[in-house]
Amino acid sequence: MIKKILIANRGEIALRIIRTAREMGIKTVAVYSTADANSLHVRFADEAVCLGPPASSESYLNSHNILAAAEITNADAIHPGYGFLAESSTFSKLCEEHGIKFIGASPEMIDSMGDKANAKETMKKAGVPTIPGSEGIIEEFEECERLADEFGYPVMLKASAGGGGKGMRAVWSKDILRKSWDDARQESMAAFGDNRMYMEKLIEDPRHIEIQVIGDQYGKACHLSERDCSIQRRHQKLTEETPSPFMTDELRDKMGDAAVLATAFIKYEGVGTIEFLVDKHRNFYFMEMNTRIQVEHPITEQVIDFDLVREQIKVAAGVPISGENYFPKLFSIECRINAEDPYNDFRPQPGKVDYFHVPGGHGVRVDTHVYAGYVIPPYYDSMIAKLITTAQSREEAINKMKRALDEFVIEGVKTTIPFHRALMDNPDYLSGAYTTAFMESFVLES
Repeated sequence: MIKKILIANRGEIALRIIRTAREMGIKTVAVYSTADANSLHVRFADEAVCLGPPASSESYLNSHNILAAAEITNADAIHPGYGFLAESSTFSKLCEEHGIKFIGASPEMIDSMGDKANAKETMKKAGVPTIPGSEGIIEEFEECERLADEFGYPVMLKASAGGGGKGMRAVWSKDILRKSWDDARQESMAAFGDNRMYMEKLIEDPRHIEIQVIGDQYGKACHLSERDCSIQRRHQKLTEETPSPFMTDELRDKMGDAAVLATAFIKYEGVGTIEFLVDKHRNFYFMEMNTRIQVEHPITEQVIDFDLVREQIKVAAGVPISGENYFPKLFSIECRINAEDPYNDFRPQPGKVDYFHVPGGHGVRVDTHVYAGYVIPPYYDSMIAKLITTAQSREEAINKMKRALDEFVIEGVKTTIPFHRALMDNPDYLSGAYTTAFMESFVLES
């Protein structure tokens, strides 16, 4: 079994991993930038090593400093969390070369599924439904134009190396295709150092539903049912729930089987997520695979009583999984609490937290690294907490979320709590009739 884990991340996910490791009797090493010296993950780890200045490139993305920290602390494994180096095949390979277990996907798996165009071709071979689109990378604009005419507008341009909505453009008519092509390539190059593009037919107003999967070192795979992530802004998820109000038992079985088929076909090891777009007729199409743990993993843990981080560590240590699929017994909702001003185009709000009171009670979980007096740095993602409620029915989970949001008090910086509170009263949300287009018409009244 693994004896000491270095957590190559920060914030709530670092603290989340530390907690499970401690319960398993595993020592932990925190790494941090100078901007995070007073963060809780630094305090609660068994050891802590400063990586460098605040800039991610000099700290949390500095793979050589992270590996040096692992070696001087005798860590035998590294958990990357999500973001930063979690889906870096180069870092995964470096860990391998240094004899340190990377608690995540292999370099080959990350490369295979990280390249969106290649991942789509792999899923086709596996027999998983995919969105009609280009056969791999589009080399020239003329080819892009020809394919758009062939598929019919609207189409979606996507960066092959993309993620988090970067390098994506919905193109509704031919007259904006050229500008969309140039803008998407430029944005992709700036974000990923790669401007390769592919194209898909745009599925209008779909649901974004993902299936949580696990694979072990022995070729066995299973799923832990779905999460509905359709409430998004600029392709960034705002709130998630499970089970999906759009799901039927038949669709859950079909999507679950497809996700397990995909996971087993690529011989995936670890925790991952197969993401699908689902149209209004409940046809589903593979979108991408995330080869890491997700921000929204707590709601899956809540409805099936399962510690996904513990399972990640066990799989990395060579423990086989049961191979049994899991289905939700309860209903759970997660609201991402960001330090952003929802009344001002969700502008980030770094600064000092003067007062911080988290809600409690049965069925309420808060994952956070923030406390009164904590200074939110301007260098990283603006998420400061995840509020999760769990109950016997969707209606109860929503009512519990309303109550919990009312109790959640953060002073000193503006947050997205008012947005989530308004969302919980929105008729389309309450009915479960929302799609990924929801935020286009949502208005937050002051």
